[in-house]
Amino acid sequence: MGRSIYFFGGGQADGDAQQKELLGGKGAGLAEMTRLGIPVPPGFTVTTEVCNAYYAAGKALPAGVEDEIRAAIGRLESLLDARFGSPEAPLLVSVRSGARASMPGMMDTILNLGLNDEIARGLAKRTGCERFALDAYRRFILTYADIVLGVPRDRFEEALGRARKQAAARLGVDATRLNAAELERKVPDSLLDPESLAALIQRQKDIVLGATGRPFPDDPYAQLWGAIRAVFDSWKNHRAQVYRKMHDIPEAWGTACNVQAMVFGNLGDDSGTGVAFTRDPSTGERRFYGEWLPNAQGEDVVAGVRTPHPLSKSGAGGVSGAGGVSGAGGVSGTGGVDDACSLEAQMPDVYAELVEVQATLERHFRDMQDLEFTIQQKKLFLLQCRTGKRTGRAAVRIAVEMAKEGLISQREAILRVEPGSIDQLLHPSIDPSAPKKLLARGLPASPGAATGQVVFSADEAERRAGQGKAVILVRSETSPEDIHGMKAARGILTARGGMTSHAAVVARGMGKSCVAGCSAISVSQGQMAVTLYDDHGHPTDTITVKAGDLITLDGGTGTVYLGAVPTVPAALSGEFEELMVWADAVRRLRVRSNADTPHDARTARNFGAEGIGLCRTEHMFFDEERIQAMREMILADGEAGRRRALAKLLPFQRGDFVGVFREMAGLPVTIRLLDPPLHEFLPQDEAQLHQLSKAMGVPAQDLSRKNEELAEYNPMLGHRGCRLAITSPEIYEMQARAIVEAACEVAAAGIEVEPEIMIPLSMTRRELAITRALVEGVAEKVFAEKGRRVDVRFGTMIELPRAALVAGELAEEAEFFSFGTNDLTQTALGISRDDAGRFLGAYVEAGIFARDPFQSLDAAGVGELVEIGRDRGRAARPGLKLGVCGEHGGDPSSIAFFERAGLDYVSCSPFRVPVARLAAAQAALAAESSRGPRATD
Repeated sequence: MGRSIYFFGGGQADGDAQQKELLGGKGAGLAEMTRLGIPVPPGFTVTTEVCNAYYAAGKALPAGVEDEIRAAIGRLESLLDARFGSPEAPLLVSVRSGARASMPGMMDTILNLGLNDEIARGLAKRTGCERFALDAYRRFILTYADIVLGVPRDRFEEALGRARKQAAARLGVDATRLNAAELERKVPDSLLDPESLAALIQRQKDIVLGATGRPFPDDPYAQLWGAIRAVFDSWKNHRAQVYRKMHDIPEAWGTACNVQAMVFGNLGDDSGTGVAFTRDPSTGERRFYGEWLPNAQGEDVVAGVRTPHPLSKSGAGGVSGAGGVSGAGGVSGTGGVDDACSLEAQMPDVYAELVEVQATLERHFRDMQDLEFTIQQKKLFLLQCRTGKRTGRAAVRIAVEMAKEGLISQREAILRVEPGSIDQLLHPSIDPSAPKKLLARGLPASPGAATGQVVFSADEAERRAGQGKAVILVRSETSPEDIHGMKAARGILTARGGMTSHAAVVARGMGKSCVAGCSAISVSQGQMAVTLYDDHGHPTDTITVKAGDLITLDGGTGTVYLGAVPTVPAALSGEFEELMVWADAVRRLRVRSNADTPHDARTARNFGAEGIGLCRTEHMFFDEERIQAMREMILADGEAGRRRALAKLLPFQRGDFVGVFREMAGLPVTIRLLDPPLHEFLPQDEAQLHQLSKAMGVPAQDLSRKNEELAEYNPMLGHRGCRLAITSPEIYEMQARAIVEAACEVAAAGIEVEPEIMIPLSMTRRELAITRALVEGVAEKVFAEKGRRVDVRFGTMIELPRAALVAGELAEEAEFFSFGTNDLTQTALGISRDDAGRFLGAYVEAGIFARDPFQSLDAAGVGELVEIGRDRGRAARPGLKLGVCGEHGGDPSSIAFFERAGLDYVSCSPFRVPVARLAAAQAALAAESSRGPRATD
């Protein structure tokens, strides 16, 4: 471990903006602002390496670190002419967390550290304001007791409420009918007099003594060691762990700890605190945006008790063009009722300085900045500067407009937008300003927001939707038989299953909101039991949600809310289209879509898909009219009976393919022949069996016997895929005929077609030779019948480790490979994706996997199989076309691997196509960067 402490202050800093890994985002920003001459309270950063060493040593600070911190405190004392622990010239500090990735509100902050009874009296004397000193002291005790000593915050609420009631009586406010929140609004902290605050402080100390058995610590250095340890501990608190999981932030990064001299926004009406953004974080509009509170500390702005005021006279608006290279520009907006309370009106000189500072910082960092500031007696101090969080819509607009302003290049603009955030532009989203009641959390399986009545069966979903009602289909897990209900529902919620479960895959293909693997819910007997958890992940209560109750899903975050929550409709902007044009110009990987219907194909093409990489024919059989014929085929006693039933299905299949070929005119369409085991098409419960028995005139016991005959211990590795064609070739014959007849029909209409027939689950050359002969035999018959030929390519999916290992042999028959990474991951890892949700989370938390391998490709294992298949396949057939059609085809980090592996295309659900296009462009730029700059750069 290198040096532990990096100091900043007096216009000099040991660190800089390039050291986020070591100093965290906050520490690096403070160092860089100090170097730029921006007013920053001096301080120092304890590095992320110390945090990791702290955990490695069993939560003990490494040897020598405390001495380095004491030396840094000495530098602060010299710089400020103050003393840590001295009543005569007291130095107080804040202790804040600061990871390299922004995690707002997830970790802990302690303000006003260094106070005790004697120092509080000294602070009152030095500032001439007893009320201010006592207010700072009581805030410190409350925060320190909660964060460091583990005394729950609510234990102090009663004492604070009593102090407010006493103040209310003194002020003539009737508090007898006011609840706690109303009393807080009527009697804010600023109205507590010194006598009330002194009594409150004593009561707080008594609470600490009673809860811990020890008095509140008086020694400022003891307070400091406790606070630093608490900041490091907060790296692994429950909310931080949840946030890291949501945003793929590695636990190994650790957090830095920033110790900084206090400046006070609560010294009177000439002081204050606030937050600001150099551009609007919701829309991306180029305007200075933020809020402030006079006579307050930072926690008051976010607590929601006092309503903050706008920075600018324009009310909710701000300074037009403030973040750009052209300077502050003019004031936008037409004014509002808050104009008189704005910072611009109250402290025009401070406001003008803040406008200049924010413009300087945006130009310097070349990105939208999130600022925290404090004003102490009309002197401005910056407490934080970091790249601002923004919505997907804002990210696109900011990137494109900054490129046009000349602040960044088009290539930088492409790299600035997180591909996954584009989902927000393609689906309705939760209104961030709307009140909501959290019910449960699961996996964000398919983005978008949806509100509807709870239903527990696919049939009920279809029935209620037919009545014009919005419904959410809630199931323990879905199966292919639920497809009609999934189609009818606004959203899908499942208790089990992962990111590549049936519910997740189908919902993404449909563009419907889905939350999967929500373990807090239990579905049985027509109702849903929901276990509620506290902030620490401990169960606190159970509530029941019944059919017809309203819930809202946020599939982008995996959140379930009780009741209806307002949403914001999806809308694509001109900036989005422009960014996609830039991305398409630099990417090498082609992007296709998984699409099973003409509607899906049209959606995919509208989003920029360059073909269909996976058309799953089994999804075409579940319409009511078709499932009957499919079941007849499965239940037939012999080949003749199966062929009669397949003849009924042929026109349906042909019609589907005609529609898909027309929509994808001139683009390749890869059609996978039947893959799932046949039992998936049969009803499983008694009621459905009796219904089918009556419809077909077949005894129910015969149907039950057939179900038993088809049942398998492990269907995923059973009688499915090309194995069906070996035992019942007539199934693939019908599908091949439907494809080739459709291709000939569309070609006869003057529309270019590029059909590709793909065989699933192959593992030997002989399987492919048999199925290829079958397909080509059918094709030749159709060509003869139609008097027309079309070019039909033949290929296979690589879904088994053996297939990757013998790829050279398979390439003797196959003209293309498509890596089915969903099943390849299952078979390589020996993990069922439908059951993995029960334990994969623990594997990720334990560091066994960096990410869920069904969401992001296991490059070391499954990725090597892909590379083996690539090398051996192309050695046997140079120019062999290679693609990916698993869910990894829409995952940005997996796409980066496929770019490095030299594959030709990825395929994903229609609504992931823009995400994949942008991710492919970013992967191409990253690959180019690793090779060095182009000659033209």
